[in-house]
Amino acid sequence: VLLSSLILLPFFSAILIAFLDASRTSLVRSLALCSTFLVFFLSLNLLVFFDESFSGFQFKEYFVWVPSFQFALGIDGLSLYLIILATFLFPVCVLIAWSAIKTYTKEYFIALLLLESFLIAVFTLLDLFLFYIAFEATLLPMFFIVGVWGSRSRRINAAYQLFLYTLFGSVFMLIGILYIWYTTGTTNYEILSRISFNCTDQIFLWLAFFLSFAVKIPMVPFHIWLPEAHVEAPTAGSVILAGILLKLGGYGLLRFSIVLFPFATSFFSPFVISLSLIGIIYASLSTLQQVDLKKIIAYSSIAHMGFVTLGIFSLNVFGLEGSILLMLSHGVVSSALFLSVGVLYDRFHTRLVRSYGGLVQTMPLFSATFLILSLANLSLPLTSSFVGEIFVVLGAFQNSPVAALLSCFSMVLGAAYSLWLANRICFGNVRTISTVASFDLSRREFFILAPFIVLTFLLGIFPELILQTLHVSVANIT
Repeated sequence: VLLSSLILLPFFSAILIAFLDASRTSLVRSLALCSTFLVFFLSLNLLVFFDESFSGFQFKEYFVWVPSFQFALGIDGLSLYLIILATFLFPVCVLIAWSAIKTYTKEYFIALLLLESFLIAVFTLLDLFLFYIAFEATLLPMFFIVGVWGSRSRRINAAYQLFLYTLFGSVFMLIGILYIWYTTGTTNYEILSRISFNCTDQIFLWLAFFLSFAVKIPMVPFHIWLPEAHVEAPTAGSVILAGILLKLGGYGLLRFSIVLFPFATSFFSPFVISLSLIGIIYASLSTLQQVDLKKIIAYSSIAHMGFVTLGIFSLNVFGLEGSILLMLSHGVVSSALFLSVGVLYDRFHTRLVRSYGGLVQTMPLFSATFLILSLANLSLPLTSSFVGEIFVVLGAFQNSPVAALLSCFSMVLGAAYSLWLANRICFGNVRTISTVASFDLSRREFFILAPFIVLTFLLGIFPELILQTLHVSVANIT
């Protein structure tokens, strides 16, 4: 019952908090923190007891939803680390919102806990229809987190963009799932993975699923909602959005599109690789033009997720394993960068790049942390992104040397905007704003950011810790 416990614990914690008096904010925060920490420690049991040599789903649980309808929970190497990443980020989000959220505190933590429950369900459900329900359910808490607790006046517009873009794309997936149920009589993933759809059905079903996942990733040209949502979201919202929500699209492509529709995946792979390369270069050039700190990291996220789709549709072991490594690395590094921007915004109440400079003289500990994260963002050797990007380039080279060359060019652009940002923030002349309230990282902020730094180097120096778990699952896909 481990997987069902991971799903239900935050859900019932949210219900419990709903019955508490809104004035008891300290109790609400404590319950949310205890719940998220307990879920994280429970999720580590998945890692401890996971059998790396077993090719099927593990920790399986079966439930009867309605008569003649049974659904299953289970995980494999593809979902294991995404669950652990999600459960790791939510205690961090509770801690950074501890004193930052001053209005509707109870409702905020309810939204966070429900979002955690829905995300874990997405990575564990082995039924297409229930996966769709959980996939869409993540939109509701995120809509309110951005729209109610966002930082600026455009938060309502950003929340509606987030909701409508992703909902519109998912409608096509729902139609595809209903068609699958109509033609096969089941939506059970394990049964469907053994069924061969005809070529025409595969093409239309693949397009239906791809549109939904491409919006969620997001791929260019479906990316418009992401920078707006990041800019308006509170820090915790940006961490969850970058750290785990963007991974739902990549997970969907790996879990469903490649396995259920192999002919269509091969047919459309040149198109997706071309789209990914355009997206990487476009997002990297756009990053260099931004003046808002959050928009810079948001556009860099689009570029990194372009690398993920490039690796996925290389359709070989290097590309697939590299894309999963990149998703995990991006979840760590990008989340930490948004936390760092939140630290600056809490002190100076601006996110404009031109307002900062010379922070290394007034905030040396923060500057060292930000510089390390910026180097990780450009995939410096020994950091977590390096191995993932090398694997993706090797996978792309096996298909097309031209695609590998263009992806390497985009890595240069990534280095350009990462170094430019670190230089503008940390070095140069001390700006007037940098001398006002420029106290360095607090003890709480340091202990929140420290695990991200450790994970960045741990995954970069010992990538085999994750790769040995992925080998069997990726072999099943290829």
